[in-house]
Amino acid sequence: MLAAVAIGLLLGAGGVGAAWAIAGDGSGAESGAATDARGACDALGGFDEAKFTAKGDEGLVALNRWSGAVTLSAAAAAGDPAYKPLSDSLSRAQHRHAQVFDFDAEVKKDLAQARGICEDL
Repeated sequence: MLAAVAIGLLLGAGGVGAAWAIAGDGSGAESGAATDARGACDALGGFDEAKFTAKGDEGLVALNRWSGAVTLSAAAAAGDPAYKPLSDSLSRAQHRHAQVFDFDAEVKKDLAQARGICEDL
């Protein structure tokens, strides 16, 4: 139980840290939902699901990019409903991954959908 809590805290902290690192401090003219969406897409663009379970820094990079993409897409959707499809596809992928602990066909389908949305931004 304690390990599950620790992992949850690590994932949450990683997502917030990645979101801050990607999005900046929000003080510039580029702040807002569009910036969050671009940040989510940048994180997703650098995410390689094959490296998610890698040991060491390679795995941590994948974990934080995944968490950052999900977190920033949610922020974008909260700021502008036009980004809800991006957030929804990443949220579905995250929830499915949490159920099966794998990037199965359903997770990959939602990731592909999110990547397609990113291409159109």
